[in-house]
Amino acid sequence: MLPTVTLKRGREKPVRLRHPWIFSGAIARSPAVEPGTIVEVRDTQGTFLARGYFNPTSQIRVRLLTWDEAEPIDTAFWRRRLVASCARRGGLAADAGTTAYRLVSAEADLLPGLIVDRYGDWLVVQALTAGIEVRLDELATQLEELLAPRGIYERSDEAVREREGLPLRVGPLAGEPPPAAGVEIRENGLGFFVDLISGHKTGFYLDQRENRELVGTYARGRRVLNCFSYTGGFSVAAAAAGAARVISVDSSEPALQLAERNLALNGLGDRPNDTLLPGNVFEVLRGFRTEERRFDLIVLDPPKFAHSAGQVEAACRGYKDINLLAFQLLEVGGYLATFSCSGLVSADLFQKVVFGAALDAGAEVQILRRLSQTPDHPVLLSFPESAYLKGLLCQKILEV
Repeated sequence: MLPTVTLKRGREKPVRLRHPWIFSGAIARSPAVEPGTIVEVRDTQGTFLARGYFNPTSQIRVRLLTWDEAEPIDTAFWRRRLVASCARRGGLAADAGTTAYRLVSAEADLLPGLIVDRYGDWLVVQALTAGIEVRLDELATQLEELLAPRGIYERSDEAVREREGLPLRVGPLAGEPPPAAGVEIRENGLGFFVDLISGHKTGFYLDQRENRELVGTYARGRRVLNCFSYTGGFSVAAAAAGAARVISVDSSEPALQLAERNLALNGLGDRPNDTLLPGNVFEVLRGFRTEERRFDLIVLDPPKFAHSAGQVEAACRGYKDINLLAFQLLEVGGYLATFSCSGLVSADLFQKVVFGAALDAGAEVQILRRLSQTPDHPVLLSFPESAYLKGLLCQKILEV
């Protein structure tokens, strides 16, 4: 018999609809168990609803794993889920032109709290919850057996761990540690060095792979401004496609140094009109506006502005500010690829913010494409929170 969590009357519906989270306010009774312990979830009548792992420290008390009463959460369970998740990326695994992609995307792959990204011969793992934390060694062993990587590196340094009562942790889990100089990967046939040890997220923004390729198709012959450029993903794609000029702006000089290496890796290091510009994007854009600079293609890919519901309003002000500046800098006929990775900012709200920015900039703007995360970062229908990245490809067609 597993420890039992009993829900309050009338709070069963999200569980029956297979949403994987149960918040503290939905629980009538819960056991005194260690974080990460597997529990059964039942209604007030004692009817089985689901099984998952429990954390008394977190606002999300239970993260659900199965709704099948006959399915135990054992070693075979975790292996089945890992095998299935990796198998769904079979097309990427067979593509020699892309050697970096997500293998496990937490709740969206029915493995709450677990992220596994492949970078060539290395795997990078994030354990974001107590339930994964207590099983991490077991999961790393299974990943070694299934995928035979050169090494597995842990990047459990996301702030969400603190809300789970867990310390931040980084370091090797198995095999060789990744080289400090970076791991070389391929994406859409282009090469990149990725810092797996201290780079953003697990080292690279893998969720933008298809959007980088799309931006490249619009870049030929155009003056491109890549804001929040990080290590130059969009910049390399634009330059490789024949952009007339690419200016990359980021606040991190180490990131720009890696962007310089990435341009050189693709034979694009000696383009005389390209610039790697360290600085605050908001301030740089205002400076360009004062100088009356103009661009044909602008990319806005900022970091997450809203980490909590209380930050959404301020985040929207930030999104509006940078998009307004971008529309003011954009030539008529030019393109803006603008993104938000704040999951708390919905696609509808983001579009309204971009509309407000265009209105205040005196720009008539068309939406050509709605953009999202790559398919290896899937969206689970029963878990809409997994749709976090949203973007718009816009064209400025008139100044009013």
